[in-house]
Amino acid sequence: MPAYLIVDNQITDPKAYDEYRRRVVPLLGRFGGRFLVRGGQISHLEGEWKPQRLVIVEFPSMDALQAWYRSPEYAPILELRKSASTGSVVVAEGV
Repeated sequence: MPAYLIVDNQITDPKAYDEYRRRVVPLLGRFGGRFLVRGGQISHLEGEWKPQRLVIVEFPSMDALQAWYRSPEYAPILELRKSASTGSVVVAEGV
């Protein structure tokens, strides 16, 4: 069953975030991740949640997603993202 990484973030350091993007894309692919949404236009329809920048990545399974997120290869890239942006990250299983 697929799993989804959902990120609502605000970029605070564009130069560092560009480096994060450059480094994260090949690593996502190694774990079967692929972008479904990557910072495009957002329209608010209902509720209080108003994300500024939305990213959704699909993985083949929750195990693959967790393996990527907890991998030693991602650890320094994750710290780069945290230093260059703020926001929230959630994961959800698909159907």
